[in-house]
Parts: sequence; C-alpha cells; structure tokens
Amino acid sequence: MNIATPYGEISVVNEPAYTFGSADNVRAYPFAKFLAPGTRPVSIHGLLLNGQPLAVFGAAGGATGVHEHSALWSNELLLLAVCNSVVSVRLQPFELCWALRVDDASCFGLHFHQQSGSLISHGELSITRFTEAGAIMWQSGGYDIFTGSLVLNDEFISIEDFNGHEHRFAYLDGDRVA
Repeated sequence: MNIATPYGEISVVNEPAYTFGSADNVRAYPFAKFLAPGTRPVSIHGLLLNGQPLAVFGAAGGATGVHEHSALWSNELLLLAVCNSVVSVRLQPFELCWALRVDDASCFGLHFHQQSGSLISHGELSITRFTEAGAIMWQSGGYDIFTGSLVLNDEFISIEDFNGHEHRFAYLDGDRVA
C-alpha cells in the first residue's frame, strides 16, 4: 500500500519476520515500537518513506494485513492500523504522536468521511469514531462480528455483520439509524 504525502511516498509493508530488538532483521528501522509488551507480536507493519525504512510497529490481538484501508493521511498525520490499534505519526520531524486501542480484536481498516470530518475504524467487534488527537468519540457494536464492507454514506455508516444483518450508525454519536 502506498500513500502520497508532501514529504514523499509512504509504503506500508507487512514485516512478519521482523523481531523487535534484533540486529538480524532484513530492514533496520530507525524507530520500532511494540504496542503490547509482555506478549508476542501477531502483526508487524513497517513504514518506508521514499523506499527508506522509517518506522515499524507491532501489536497483539487479531491479525491484520496490509491493504487499501490499512493507513490514511490526514492533516499532516499518518494513521496506521496494526492488530486492534491505530498509531498516529508525524513524518517531519518524525514523531509517534499516539497509539489507541480501537477494538478488542482487530482493526480491519481506517476510513475518513469528508463531510462530517469523521475518522472511523472498522473493527471486528466495534465501529469506532476517534479524533486526530487519539481520543475515542464513540464505539458501537453489533449482533455479531463485522465482516462486511464498511460504507460511508452521506448521513450514516453502514456495515453488515457475520449473519448478514445491516447496521447503520450516525456519525455524530454512533447511535443506530433506522
């Protein structure tokens, strides 16, 4: 996955063989952060800036891969989904701004709704709206895990659960919409 930024192209890559604290990794990242000390990494994602290693993040929880909704660029911040968390980094100068657990299992993807200015996490168990400062505004769950595609409609978020039930959530407060 690649994202164009004013500082160049960010590539998000899977790093399943990366070992935190080891000098024997294929890529040497200047910044490495494991978000769940005391556990084993389930997913590890690296950030490359113009092809050069920048940072690597790992977490425990439900596994995540790299795809079109793994990261997004918003107001000078790169947001990255890793397992059940979202990480926010500033590229120039590089800074880890925050890490936020957005789901009890996995964060399947990150979305931005332009009209409402909403940052949305599509989690396995919860849909979460959060701020650029790393605060949760609301979380809403369903009857079962959210396996369908998340759709950002004009007035609400729509998603299907494992049993095919459609759930609609209001951008403002996460309340159900009929």
